[in-house]
Amino acid sequence: MDEVTAIYPGSFDPWTLGHTDVLERALRVFPKVVVALGVHPTRQPLFSADERLELLRQVCAPYPGAVVGSFDGLLVDYARSVGATTIVRGLRSGTDFDYEINMAAANADIYPEVDTIFLPARAEKQFISASLVRELARHGADISKYAPAPICAALQRKLRA
Repeated sequence: MDEVTAIYPGSFDPWTLGHTDVLERALRVFPKVVVALGVHPTRQPLFSADERLELLRQVCAPYPGAVVGSFDGLLVDYARSVGATTIVRGLRSGTDFDYEINMAAANADIYPEVDTIFLPARAEKQFISASLVRELARHGADISKYAPAPICAALQRKLRA
């Protein structure tokens, strides 16, 4: 049997412990998960694409089945290029679901060979978002409960600059 590859896309600005939870759970189902940084030229992220890629490599290093990559076009085109058959999406709320179900339908229409699975956030992580982590860090709050150590250090450096 060929290795099944899933793709876990996001802007990851920055990666949070919620993302870690989704990755760990996806790796229980799939032997290989491509953590795919989506680079969108119209967005104004805190971290550059290169910075986010380096941070992703650091936080994904402990996971042998995780591979880090990036894309700047359609997710389904990138999924096809890496041989992914499944898109993994984490859901924190009904609002996330409303958006994601439409994206899943569009992706399936464009690339019928790919399925989308949704992993609901665990209750203790539902409120964690990248925007929350950025905002707390801007105000000097301890974010170690919400983001891995490399992200906490990078946010401190970035916000001091």
